[in-house]
Amino acid sequence: MTGTPANRNPRHLPTLLDIEQVAEHLGVTVRHVRRLVSEHRIPYVKWGHYVRFDPAEVANWIATNRIPVHR
Repeated sequence: MTGTPANRNPRHLPTLLDIEQVAEHLGVTVRHVRRLVSEHRIPYVKWGHYVRFDPAEVANWIATNRIPVHR
């Protein structure tokens, strides 16, 4: 196989998620995600009046906000 893997190809663009998809994934309401966006608490892409989310950035955001279990 020749060429560069898709995740290293500079021309590869992630499939961005809309606000409803992020809300469903997080198990919260769209209103809650809109509040996270307005408070700049979740990474997002603003393009005109559209708000979209990079799945890799959302996954990283979830990981960095994880609270470890204390034993």
